[in-house]
Amino acid sequence: MTRKQQAGFTLIELMIVIAIIGILAAIAIPRYQDYTKRANVSEGLQLAAAAKTAVTEVYSTSSNFPTSNDAAGLQAANKITGNAVDSVTVGTGGVITVNYNATVADTAELTLTPDSATDGGSITWSCTRNDAMDAAWVPADCRSTTST
Repeated sequence: MTRKQQAGFTLIELMIVIAIIGILAAIAIPRYQDYTKRANVSEGLQLAAAAKTAVTEVYSTSSNFPTSNDAAGLQAANKITGNAVDSVTVGTGGVITVNYNATVADTAELTLTPDSATDGGSITWSCTRNDAMDAAWVPADCRSTTST
């Protein structure tokens, strides 16, 4: 009688494969978490785009920045929400503040500040983040921080 040799993986080979998968997961999971945070932050910037347009329109017609959502012709701040956004607020001088919920980070916010140019009335926007938001989550022009 002939004996048939068994085919398969040894225990050592299986342990090596599991170790490799563990190393790859340890690298991939934090990268994916940063990716999802960046996607949630961009949601806030998309919601703020309408507020930027409203602030620009008010400034172009009156030469003054609005001081509230109502003055900009927007809904109340708590009505402009998303999956990761609690509110979008227009404040003094047309400054737009995007407040994020715990999906991004508790107390995380971006601030968009308008600056009217004297030549032709165009508006440029500067973007800052507070300390609760990691710089890796925001676009490059929002990487500077403001004190909280």
